[in-house]
Amino acid sequence: MAETLKIALAQLNPHEGALTANAALIRKARSEAARLGADLVVTPEFSIAGYPPEDLVRKPAFIAACEAEIAALAAETADGGPGLVVGGPWQEGEKVFNALFLLEAGQIAARRAKHELPNYGVFDDKRVFDAGPAPGPIPFRGFRLGLMICEDWWFPAVSETLSETGAEILIAINGSPFEAEKHQARLDLAVSRCVETGLGFVFVNQVGGQDELVFEGASFVMNADRSLAHVMPMFTEGLRITEWRRDGGVLVCAAGEIAPALPRLEQIYGAMVLGLRDYMNKNRFPGVVLGLSGGIDSAISAAVAVDALGPDRVRAVMMPSPYTSIESLEDAAECAQLLGIRYENIGIGPAMEAFAGMLAPAFGNGNRPPDITEENLQSRIRGVTLMALSNKFGDMLLTTGNKSEMSTGYATIYGDMCGGYSVLKDVYKTTVFALSWWRNENQSAIGLGPKGMVMPERVITKPPSAELKPDQKDQDSLPPYEVLDAILEGLVEGEKSVDALVADGFDRALVLRVWRLLDRAEYKRRQAPPGVKITPRAFGRDRRYPITNGFTALIS
Repeated sequence: MAETLKIALAQLNPHEGALTANAALIRKARSEAARLGADLVVTPEFSIAGYPPEDLVRKPAFIAACEAEIAALAAETADGGPGLVVGGPWQEGEKVFNALFLLEAGQIAARRAKHELPNYGVFDDKRVFDAGPAPGPIPFRGFRLGLMICEDWWFPAVSETLSETGAEILIAINGSPFEAEKHQARLDLAVSRCVETGLGFVFVNQVGGQDELVFEGASFVMNADRSLAHVMPMFTEGLRITEWRRDGGVLVCAAGEIAPALPRLEQIYGAMVLGLRDYMNKNRFPGVVLGLSGGIDSAISAAVAVDALGPDRVRAVMMPSPYTSIESLEDAAECAQLLGIRYENIGIGPAMEAFAGMLAPAFGNGNRPPDITEENLQSRIRGVTLMALSNKFGDMLLTTGNKSEMSTGYATIYGDMCGGYSVLKDVYKTTVFALSWWRNENQSAIGLGPKGMVMPERVITKPPSAELKPDQKDQDSLPPYEVLDAILEGLVEGEKSVDALVADGFDRALVLRVWRLLDRAEYKRRQAPPGVKITPRAFGRDRRYPITNGFTALIS
């Protein structure tokens, strides 16, 4: 009986639907693992196609193409090199499973279907997949492997079934999306599985951005005694060889490298960088254009863009109006200089005058005084200007609104909400401030931008303002952000009632006001661009509320 087993953890960044390219990634990982003496290479969930596949799996041609790529990979294992664990679709009659395939000795040696199908938050596996039976162990080169897929290990039943039927090791392939500090939650859960089964545990995760989701990798190995043997870095692809040996009838992994845990702000910033980078590169955009106002949201968005793409692919535009302060002009120019990006100034005064003249008869020639309509016109003029530059040069427009604004509707639809992607969509304003301080003092390990300060300190310390009328400040319309964000987190992430928030110490009238703003802005959020998921309750995939909604029980 074999006493040692070398398992390679292949932390890959697949391109959704690019099956040939993904197969090439898997081949490259297997080739490197073979050079390092691995017996088995384990790739992430749905690695042949990228996860989540959504309605792609409803296309018979897609499933057939996946099956062909997996069959080709299986044939290549006849070379005597490492076996392969690959994720992809498995169709049997009318049923379609989210499956894993053990490829060995030139064939598909075994298949296992995902048993626990998630149907919450960003997941809707039950919509497109059928549930498989509880899996049993798979024999492989003298060992019995307990292979399972993502959600299967979040509950004890599958792990217990595998251990009770003779598995010697638990191996989970995953497409587990990033949320701030979720890595620790996974480690805590792995402890439970190891304690319950008395087996070592392998977690292999996808890395990369897929639309609004980011997968941070952070694959790891935990021994049966709950000790960590390996942890791979966040946000980077990689291959890790793990060495297992039987010790007293238990497989034990030799100690290896433990990537340090990233602080919360660095995790969030890294997710923003990777999410934007992959969205741009996988969709083949040449670069981004964004409005650089001299404010903190556009400054941190520009910094993320530079760290994601490099300064040569970022174009910033200041679009001053008669209400734009000298400080904002100075701060925007200095921010662009610090980041090393292209910067230009396009004043919107002429367009404001043209619209005022064009609309004067319809507005009663002065009988209706200026109001929020004229403020929104400025934002929409800027949106049209930026979209024109995007259309002309092919750069994607990066929108810069944060979660506090999107929650309360403090944003102009078809104005500052214009854009193809947002890195701040799921980031509250108080976190924007913290991230800005952090980036001025640090650099992301995956960042391509300059070290040191990337925005003037005044951008962070001055009172936020849309500058759409004289002496305007955000807090003329909104509560202080530290109070607003706390209430919003209660309403959005916590789904708390008004009474519960009042019991937490917040003023009832203020909570009611914020709740009404949140409720009424749903139609705007439905039309917002995609953006990086950071929290457990991101707008869009996680939180889906009806626009037409007469339910008011929350205010009681």
